[in-house]
Amino acid sequence: MAAPPPALSDLGPAPSKRRLRAVVTVVWSVAALVLTVNLFGGSGESPDDAGPPHAPPAVAAPSAVPDLPDTPVSTAPDRSDGPHLPRSRPVRLLIPKISVDAPFTGLAINDLGQLEPPPPNDINLVGWYAKGHTPGEAGTAIIAGHVDTATSPAVFAGLGELKKGDRFQVVRADGSRATFAVDATESFEKDDFPSERVYGDTPRAQVRLITCSGSYDRQARDYTENLVVFAHLV
Repeated sequence: MAAPPPALSDLGPAPSKRRLRAVVTVVWSVAALVLTVNLFGGSGESPDDAGPPHAPPAVAAPSAVPDLPDTPVSTAPDRSDGPHLPRSRPVRLLIPKISVDAPFTGLAINDLGQLEPPPPNDINLVGWYAKGHTPGEAGTAIIAGHVDTATSPAVFAGLGELKKGDRFQVVRADGSRATFAVDATESFEKDDFPSERVYGDTPRAQVRLITCSGSYDRQARDYTENLVVFAHLV
């Protein structure tokens, strides 16, 4: 986890427009990193040792995260690289290959500096980091879902089946549908998670679908890995 960026007051003379934009982008990136790694599988003891774990409570951030602008600021060029759509809230995620047809809920950072995960008891719900980029907008949008609950598989139970070239759609509040093509599906050990690669901003309209994976460590009460699907707007 990268250290939080310095406050603007600690940067000395008033920053240039370019420098200020870079600082705000770093702030957004730090906030996005609160999503990492313990969020989407389960935490807590299962009522049956052979069954899946409970879904987790909110995950504590290593430090308080400042409030973020509703429209993220990017260091990307003014002209985005490749197709992109205007900002619009996601409404529904459609992944036909793994039978996902799920509504969205916004994910926020609470007063304790914790990212609130999707509700643990709704197995067919995905969340997106609501102060980050919207799916289809130029930049990296973050979509997260649980892999299971204490009683059944959840919305992203089949996420690992997605392969390069597979397509999925995000239905947006403005009535448009953003279609994404999968670039890669990879699992990462939670203690070696490539935060910059997953959450780093990009001039392209990209999405990361994230859930837990790997084996379930009952002593730690957590999965050992995160599964990330990298995809871009087509």
